[in-house]
Amino acid sequence: MISEMVLVRMADAALHGDLVVPAPSRAVVLFAHGNGSSRHSTRNRTVAAELRTAGFGTLLLDLLNEREERHDALNAGHRYDIPLLSRRLVGAIDWLAEQPDTRGVPVVLFGAGTGTAAALTAAAERPEQVLTVVSRDGRPELAGDALERVAAPVLLIVGGDDHEMLRLNEEAARRLRAPHYLHVVPRATHLFEDPRALAQVAEVTRRWCDRRLRRPETHGQG
Repeated sequence: MISEMVLVRMADAALHGDLVVPAPSRAVVLFAHGNGSSRHSTRNRTVAAELRTAGFGTLLLDLLNEREERHDALNAGHRYDIPLLSRRLVGAIDWLAEQPDTRGVPVVLFGAGTGTAAALTAAAERPEQVLTVVSRDGRPELAGDALERVAAPVLLIVGGDDHEMLRLNEEAARRLRAPHYLHVVPRATHLFEDPRALAQVAEVTRRWCDRRLRRPETHGQG
């Protein structure tokens, strides 16, 4: 298993990430953090650890450099900049395609918050590399017109007690042309604070990705 801190260089930034790749790896899950979060997100790290036990590689990546993070902490100026975040994800997808341990391995984009919109936009830009997009309590509607251009299957996971986010995800789902499924975790709140709810996120994600790897062209049901 490869486990290392990496520096993902792209045209406008060099971004820090944590890459773990089992041998062999079934797919690499690239996490798209949002709403001021980073690669140190406890929730995404918990999900990543569970996915690794099922043979998936993971890349937890800071989508902002240190200067941008400081600026964002003051005025939230970057966390809603979907074009910027999606460009960074596209750069990370291209970087994975060039690395010896991940070259040719399918990419799963896992978004949370505004990272979901960035993941969907990036998937529309890289349809050949992205196997599927998974969203945990995300903001897919912020992807705008990219929603109609996404070709990869999409799994939207929302907490049952997060009524506003559920409404936004239902509206976005109606705009998706790609195969998609909305999974509601009963009694889960906005931040999935209950460990059992987060465990369900990891399990549903694993099953969804399993089905995409077996028959990627079909419309799964969670």
